[in-house]
Amino acid sequence: MNATSRRLLAVAATTALAAPLLLSASPASARSHDPAKDAAKDAAKLSRKLVREASAGDAYRHLEKFQAIADSANGNRAAGTLGHDASAAYVYSQLKKAGYQVSYNTFDITYIETLAEKLTVTAPTPRDVAITAMSYTTSTKEGGIAADLAAVPVDATTGCEPADYAAGAFTGKIALIQRGGCDFATKQKEAAAAGAVAAIIYNNTEGALSGTLGGPDAGKIPTGGITQAEGQALAAEAAKGAVKVSLDIRQLQEERTTRNVVAETKGGRADRTVMLGSHLDSVTEGPGINDNGSGSAGLLEVALKLAKTHDKPANKVRFAWWSAEELGLLGAEAYVNGLTAAQRADIALYLNFDMIASPNFAQFVYDGDDSDGVGAGPGPEGSAQLEKGITDFLDSKKVPHEGTDFDGRSDYGPFIDAGIPSGGTFTGAEGIKSEAQATKYGGEAGIAYDKCYHSACDDLSNINMKAFGINIDVIANAVGTYAHDLSSVTKPAAAKPTATAEAARIPLKRGETETVSHSRGHTPTA
Repeated sequence: MNATSRRLLAVAATTALAAPLLLSASPASARSHDPAKDAAKDAAKLSRKLVREASAGDAYRHLEKFQAIADSANGNRAAGTLGHDASAAYVYSQLKKAGYQVSYNTFDITYIETLAEKLTVTAPTPRDVAITAMSYTTSTKEGGIAADLAAVPVDATTGCEPADYAAGAFTGKIALIQRGGCDFATKQKEAAAAGAVAAIIYNNTEGALSGTLGGPDAGKIPTGGITQAEGQALAAEAAKGAVKVSLDIRQLQEERTTRNVVAETKGGRADRTVMLGSHLDSVTEGPGINDNGSGSAGLLEVALKLAKTHDKPANKVRFAWWSAEELGLLGAEAYVNGLTAAQRADIALYLNFDMIASPNFAQFVYDGDDSDGVGAGPGPEGSAQLEKGITDFLDSKKVPHEGTDFDGRSDYGPFIDAGIPSGGTFTGAEGIKSEAQATKYGGEAGIAYDKCYHSACDDLSNINMKAFGINIDVIANAVGTYAHDLSSVTKPAAAKPTATAEAARIPLKRGETETVSHSRGHTPTA
């Protein structure tokens, strides 16, 4: 029997034994002789109260604080900077005042700051092309390098194998490679082995491409990402003759420390811990108010409202604000890796909330049972039930929604790898909204869910308050329900496909790999 099965059996076995004294402050006269029914009643009561009291308006004040911190700290709240340190201190102090047991979880990172990212076509058609440096790339010399482009032939695994690079054809040139088939690190490594002096990887779907090479030791040559349209145009030009470009990509990489903030209720059963998390760090390019100030503020507001109820949860509730998600889920990874086997087994579930107020939003729910059949497989046993818990709540509020793949792009990744049931919500990043989604949710088709994704304009003006409110209600309902009653996590959940083609195509975020994996997140690595 695996750890997940043992965890779920323990939940099922102990649900009926929940002691009234561990549940809520309900008077003894109001209790029934059925502990399972009492737990369900306590859960319903607390969830209704939290949904009623936790609001987007109240949570917005935390966003204002994050914005003020970024404004005073070089415009961002990235891991390893004063902006993130101040954000973590703010969250810590709020939770400490509310009565939680709060701690810092400190770990080492390679801090990344892009110093230059410029691509200019000098011939035959002079123009500038927007390019984004891959995380952990090596740097060009100051002022950049000038070279001819050499396009890698397109197939299912473009640029992934030595045979893709004709002998001598890439020596001293900049390789132009389509995304897909393997991770970005492999593509630039093979290009370097073929003699290329740099690599430009273009997207295989709509939208900008920001990615990671996966780690500080992976970079071989300067590497950046461009859009599908620009890449295809450059490839077409290269097929007709020489295309000369100038590329300037430079990135500071420096060893630093950063820390997660973890808070939990003083009471409740530790062997039935309910855990929820959001990443608190931004990229260096901007303040990160939607990504992921929104999830962090929503989670903080629900935690504070839970404390104000003076409810005594039957199960321990633990909240986490992760650092270094934008560098590859490093904070969640450090936390999970630091747990003993017994501590991991104590975590009954993990829910993740990342980018919950995208301005041109769609309402995505992580596909725990893989009923959509897109990308990665299902989450650990119990993930289907977590998905159902969220979708049932949204249905009760008549809020439309659809599935999104467990593609490894956010902090649920290390929890899934540890066999912990996981779920959560997301409202879209750089993916493009479809006509069908515009009809379903409102907003504008043909543009990104968040056009300010990983940009300086991800500020207070980049928040959709309707989406913010919907997802704060999801958090509140989940906290209220699972604080008292875990029985639904073990009940059968019928598979119900919900994904659209557009949901299936959402690109990865800065810090992950392209080959679907739960080991890296937020930024694609492939």
